[in-house]
Amino acid sequence: MSAHPGVGREVERVVLLAEDGRAIGTAPKDEVHHADTPLHLAFSCYVLDAQGRLLVTRRAWSKRTWPGVWTNSCCGHPSPDEPADVAVRRRVRQELGIELTDLRAVLPDFRYRAVMEDGTVENEVCPVWVATCADPGALSPDPDEVVEHSWTDWARFRDDVLTGAREVSPWCRLQLEAMEAMEAMEALEAPDRPDGAGEPARAT
Repeated sequence: MSAHPGVGREVERVVLLAEDGRAIGTAPKDEVHHADTPLHLAFSCYVLDAQGRLLVTRRAWSKRTWPGVWTNSCCGHPSPDEPADVAVRRRVRQELGIELTDLRAVLPDFRYRAVMEDGTVENEVCPVWVATCADPGALSPDPDEVVEHSWTDWARFRDDVLTGAREVSPWCRLQLEAMEAMEAMEALEAPDRPDGAGEPARAT
């Protein structure tokens, strides 16, 4: 049985958003990214193991946006009417072959816009989630999505990105800057925090 159920089996649609965050329609994911990409809903997830190491991934060269670039553990788009936490778990399972525990939002209102050298635009409301992988040995990245991965010391990764010593995707860098500003970094430094202990940081 495949560790990546559902990948590539049907047309993936993204949720289009108004400026105030209301859903106003859907569009095929394969058609939504271009020089005038409409605002749409996405998510980013940062996965840690029991030792607090962060899973970082390198995007496949076939990706429409930022191919071959190192980034956070997983990114994706909720399907229409799909709850956000369900979407995160689904996509991580499809892309990385692992199950998540202790999933929580740390930047639920994060939004960004970035432009590639060829003019392709990303334009997303992209809540940031943190989770733990209890069984890193089960990791089995889909080669159509991820070409390399590593488990990296969180503090070193954070510092290298924020000082410019390590290049990552624009959303990853902006998310780390936002987490630093909102003091949300502690969520990644304490992956075994009991559920309900403390409130998630909120971006403004």
